[in-house]
Amino acid sequence: MEGQGRRHVPLLILFLIISSFRTNSSLISVNSSQKVTLELYYETLCPYCSIFIVDYLYKIFNTGLIEIINLKLIPYGNAKIRPNSTIACQHGPYECWLNTIEACAIDVWPDVNAHFPFIYCVEKLIYEGKKTEWETCFEKLGLDQKPVRDCYENGRGKELELGYAAATNDLQPPHAYVPWVTVDGQPLYSDYRNFVTYICKAYKGTPVPSACGGLPAELSAADIISCKKGNMNILTPVCYTGVTIKSIFSGITSAVTSWMRGVTEAALE
Repeated sequence: MEGQGRRHVPLLILFLIISSFRTNSSLISVNSSQKVTLELYYETLCPYCSIFIVDYLYKIFNTGLIEIINLKLIPYGNAKIRPNSTIACQHGPYECWLNTIEACAIDVWPDVNAHFPFIYCVEKLIYEGKKTEWETCFEKLGLDQKPVRDCYENGRGKELELGYAAATNDLQPPHAYVPWVTVDGQPLYSDYRNFVTYICKAYKGTPVPSACGGLPAELSAADIISCKKGNMNILTPVCYTGVTIKSIFSGITSAVTSWMRGVTEAALE
């Protein structure tokens, strides 16, 4: 898995960093209309979404960049709505469950400084192959799990997911994979990990955050090219729409069958 072996910021330290932003009066003051909207369309069990959240997205908190960002997390991804209004997720029912749990957390704690540590904790466990331990995040962060569980069990969670489905399906251009990252509505395509550059470029307020200080005033030609839809290949770290575990195995089976047929025909010649 990409990013294996990276040193992740400890959860407690991340929590303390975010908590400090709530009380630090020295941070820059930004009018809400000046903030840059950063949207992440993702699904919980896509490994590249977990990598992005754990290795990249958290940095907007420890650099103070969050002060100029309106961060929106949309946990739905490449799921599909069936005719009976149930949801089928790309990585199976467990992903649907975790998508809904994270949607409920966002709803219960709407302040990004409150819900992001929980999202980070869950995604870090997924990243580490410990997805079934996600409930430990409540205790680690001192959070009451009852409101989130109530949200899941009383139908509010499904309502949230259907809303996220509508938002995802309304994207223009349509998303082709996740993580799908947009800055002020503009998709970054395969250059999504370079999102800080696009945020700093889009921000028109003053003063400029120190996190933007060492970045070029203009996007480079390489950045612009990387941000084009056509600049994709099989190695791009994303989970494509329409690709399921079943379809992957089907493709492998077809390839093996074709190879065996060729070997057999060659032997008979």
